Amino acid sequence: MEWFVKLAEGFIGMFEKGGETFVGMLTGIVPTLLCLITAVNALIKLVGENRIQRFALKCTKNIILRYTLFPLLAVFFLTNPMAYTFGKFLPEKQKPAFYDSAVSLVHPITGLFPHANAAELFVYTGISAGIIQLNLSLGPLAIRFFIVGMIVILIRGIITEKITIKMMKNKELKTASN
Repeated sequence: MEWFVKLAEGFIGMFEKGGETFVGMLTGIVPTLLCLITAVNALIKLVGENRIQRFALKCTKNIILRYTLFPLLAVFFLTNPMAYTFGKFLPEKQKPAFYDSAVSLVHPITGLFPHANAAELFVYTGISAGIIQLNLSLGPLAIRFFIVGMIVILIRGIITEKITIKMMKNKELKTASN
């Protein structure tokens, strides 16, 4: 009988923990995201969607800027996870590559700009703990982490764009042959 009681307590305990997590999100990240979404939408309305669209088009004409500067601006100003909304200013064929670049930048940027991905700052602090124990400066680590991150997002963006275009063409060919 005791076994059944423990099983039942464990079962309901799982849902209680889920409820605690849910309430934590409702009082933590959800209001923050709602405020950020509202502020960004208000800024877009104030500046004008056409102006932002023109800036995005200028910034993303060059493939290097498209997968370095554009994701950097998105992650720096909007932070993770709101940064991915910058993709709405891109053509469909570039959206997956932009997302890949932006999502790949959220950790390398934290050494220099912790606000950009504060929820996962533990990754950088875990790496930097060893540097601190060696009595070394964190500056060079943060800069190297950032530079390598920028190179990686450029490579990933270019490769993902090429893969996306190839897949879109294959889909078009398949649709046309049916």
